[in-house]
Amino acid sequence: MSTLPVIDDPTRDYGDKIVAVEPGGVEFIPLDERHGSPLQMLWTWTSPNMEFATVGVGIIGPLFFGLSFWQSFWAIVLGTALGSASQAVLSAWGPAHGVPQMVLSRSAFGFFGNVLPAGINSVVAGVGWFAVNSVSGALALHSLVHGMPKGLCLVLVVAAELLLAFFGHNLVHAFERYAFPVLCIVFVIASIWVLTKAQPGAKHQASPGGWLILVGAAFGYAAGWNPYAADYTRYLKPDVSKTAVAWWSGLGVFWSCVLLEVAGAAVVTAGQSSLAPDSFTNLLPTWIGKLTLIAVVLGAIAANALNVYSGSISFMAIGIRLPTHSARAAVALVFGVAGMIVAFDGLNNVSKYENFLLIISYWIGPWLGVVFVDWFLRRGRDIQAMIGDRTYLNWAGPIAMAVGASISIWLFSNQSKYVGVVVEKHPGVGDITFEVGFVIAAVLYLVLYVLTKPESQAQRDWDAKGEPVQATAAT
Repeated sequence: MSTLPVIDDPTRDYGDKIVAVEPGGVEFIPLDERHGSPLQMLWTWTSPNMEFATVGVGIIGPLFFGLSFWQSFWAIVLGTALGSASQAVLSAWGPAHGVPQMVLSRSAFGFFGNVLPAGINSVVAGVGWFAVNSVSGALALHSLVHGMPKGLCLVLVVAAELLLAFFGHNLVHAFERYAFPVLCIVFVIASIWVLTKAQPGAKHQASPGGWLILVGAAFGYAAGWNPYAADYTRYLKPDVSKTAVAWWSGLGVFWSCVLLEVAGAAVVTAGQSSLAPDSFTNLLPTWIGKLTLIAVVLGAIAANALNVYSGSISFMAIGIRLPTHSARAAVALVFGVAGMIVAFDGLNNVSKYENFLLIISYWIGPWLGVVFVDWFLRRGRDIQAMIGDRTYLNWAGPIAMAVGASISIWLFSNQSKYVGVVVEKHPGVGDITFEVGFVIAAVLYLVLYVLTKPESQAQRDWDAKGEPVQATAAT
């Protein structure tokens, strides 16, 4: 058994300090350290989407799949709504449990089985998304200051991102808050301007299944934040309104993604044909274009502060114990450097965005299916002791997720490097990998859970006492 008491820890001395390195890793947040309000989730989830990678999702619909403006619009709205809804639900779990999202995932996957989703997320967030957004920020800075080499632009952007992630939770939240009004004003003005240049009735020739592919891309982009959700609500007091937390979290993701992705679709109908920041700023007056490039850089930093912070959190949720008081901060630096190395490879090949943006939802769909079914089956129960028990096993989770992902990709993937068996014969199916993966994983987990009835001995002990759980070890 390996559980730690849930007590107020005076040695942390972190509280609401902004310029202080967040101590520890993924432990339960003591009650005397809790602070903040649900409203802050609005800017926490708006600011990181106010960047060019979001615009890029909208661009790929008409540019690569020949969709019309309105076809792209409805695909973006539907996909983003689904991803935002799951973000809202997951965010509401944070205050009550006081631990990160990938620690909560242990309930459905067991302590060691959780290596599957936590490991994937640490790489996808801390390296993959970090590289994608760093490239867009670096290219925007290069467009703004032509004499500055792209490599130097990338190093400067990454340095700012790592500074925020190193200090941790409170500085990240503060940066998102102060970036929020600047990014909103600039991108709302720029998006409105671009939309006035759009030609919704422009000729188009949609590829078979293109609409569903864009739905998947929009969902994948919004749902890409799902594995981070509770990371940013775990410091809220446990008695805050869950409805308010869910509402502001979901709204922050939804409105920011829809605004910029729709503007991205408008960019192509206005005659642009590139997946680079210039395609957006070319349609703007010089002064707005310059402000937008600055905002793209700022938005990339806002997004990657979350990516590398949560990437390091996910890595530590695997259960590796590091002997340093600033373990999370150290891991964040390592992931940031790795992401920068990958980003250098993408500086001159922006088209690498396309496949990454489209496949991001492949693992998240099955993971969500497992997590939501487990949440339903355990509703009303306190799982704190379970997620802290290193001996707790639940192989139903990783098996269901792996099977759901494998079968859905094998049958329905629609990528340049691999086309699924069904899609190859029926292109009109599009790409419904994430939907199929979600359903298969959810149903299989339900069956396996009923058959195996996974339980934690630590949880049984606490349940037998008939009192609220007072122990957890999120380490």
